[in-house]
Amino acid sequence: MSTSVARPADPDRDPGLQPERTRLAWRRTTLSGSVVAVLAVKAVLHGGASAARIVACALCCVLWLGFLRIAHRRIHTLSTAPSPAAFAPRHAAAAVLCTVAMAVCGATLVL
Repeated sequence: MSTSVARPADPDRDPGLQPERTRLAWRRTTLSGSVVAVLAVKAVLHGGASAARIVACALCCVLWLGFLRIAHRRIHTLSTAPSPAAFAPRHAAAAVLCTVAMAVCGATLVL
């Protein structure tokens, strides 16, 4: 049986660092998604505009906009709340779905 001992709060710990790191991670992921969307548009414009390629590009852009919305809401929550709430599982699932689907759309345009 383990016993847990309550540790005193560390006065040097800055509780604002974790939300800041998370906010920066969301920004990096958003930037990566933006690069995928731009490369998808470039692939369609320079690789021949077939109907399937245009649909894949449009889907990639819609997924990018969906991810931007989710990321913007989370970044806003992290920057305004002193103690941000946990990320809702449905929002996390939507972010993962957008990211994976955008990667698949980008890969189909490249191949």
